[in-house]
Amino acid sequence: MMTWFVLRVKTRNEQRTSKALESLGINTYCPMVTETRQWSDRKKKVTVPVFNSYVFVQLEESERTKVFQVSEVLYYLYWLNKPAVVRDEEIALLKEYLNENSNRIPNRGIKLGDKMFIPTGCFKGLEGVVKEVSKNRLQLLLTELGFKITLATQNIA
Repeated sequence: MMTWFVLRVKTRNEQRTSKALESLGINTYCPMVTETRQWSDRKKKVTVPVFNSYVFVQLEESERTKVFQVSEVLYYLYWLNKPAVVRDEEIALLKEYLNENSNRIPNRGIKLGDKMFIPTGCFKGLEGVVKEVSKNRLQLLLTELGFKITLATQNIA
């Protein structure tokens, strides 16, 4: 049975390691997001990993040593003295969240203190109170769960 494991890889080598592992026939997942970074003279959109220095691999237990053919792989992440296993549902949920999070919600007319329902993602349908509104994000306090989340927004002219 194919299982998802978590690999610790050299810093800033997540994509390169993922591609090298795929060339060996190993199924990998390296979740990425696009961020806008500010330099002193410009802004630039860059793609960065969601989990720095980690890559997910799906393989048989008997093939676990195969990943060490790639020099950027450091070790497996362990939990309770066993390699950490990630369920298929958790990988699917992560992919769904990252896909839905790329769909920004319009922030037209949203003010501090407004109540709103979350339209997408794993918290879809929960009610929250707006605690912060900026040009590209919205912070909600989830009344039922008692914590804040941040949603990506877009300005509508």
